[in-house]
Amino acid sequence: MTFVQLIDCKTRRFDEMNRLMDTWVEQAKGHRTATHSVLGKDRADDSHFIEIVEFPSYEEALRNSSLPETDKIFREMVALCDEMPTFTDLDVVRDERLYKSSVRNLFGLLAGKGELPSWDEVVAENYHDHDPANEQDVIGMDAMRREVEMWRSGFDFVFTIEDQIADVDRICTRWTWNGTHTGDFMGIPATGRQVTMTGMTIHRCRDDGKVAEGWWQYDRLGLMAQLGALDPLGL
Repeated sequence: MTFVQLIDCKTRRFDEMNRLMDTWVEQAKGHRTATHSVLGKDRADDSHFIEIVEFPSYEEALRNSSLPETDKIFREMVALCDEMPTFTDLDVVRDERLYKSSVRNLFGLLAGKGELPSWDEVVAENYHDHDPANEQDVIGMDAMRREVEMWRSGFDFVFTIEDQIADVDRICTRWTWNGTHTGDFMGIPATGRQVTMTGMTIHRCRDDGKVAEGWWQYDRLGLMAQLGALDPLGL
């Protein structure tokens, strides 16, 4: 679960504090486990600052705090503050930015294009996929991989993400799929045709950002028509 720490401090020596933060990042390069940080200034009090530091987990934050560079910088930071800084520890229970990133990575994994995280990092082991084209839902990562292999064996394809909308733990993605028919697909031999398809998918993400469930709607009938698999409706 993503972990965030709020560091609340007051200082009239901001320029020195800012340089100290830069020094911390430089000295801890390759060791620091923080993934993102934001520094904000109070509009009503220009001596009041809050730094928001994000970590992949609480355990990673503890590992970061045990670094010798962290202890040294903390003592220097306290010396620059008007009073003792306070720390607030937060477990992130909703992170729409993380969820969108996970879903984008999933679409990348489906196509197998680019440098991407592993399936284990993106998809929950008990992932549940709802596809109206399948008689039964696809449940579990192994079953999902078999489903993906069926598409990859028939097409060389990519997804283009057109839109993404987040609502709590749900991410709705409007996408365009473009492929080349390079192998057998549902009994249709390779045609070499360039084909395209549009659709929308809603994914549900867990607190840790892994994708746990998906509901698909797409123009599979249009795809089959492009492959020449449909009768010309009596024409």
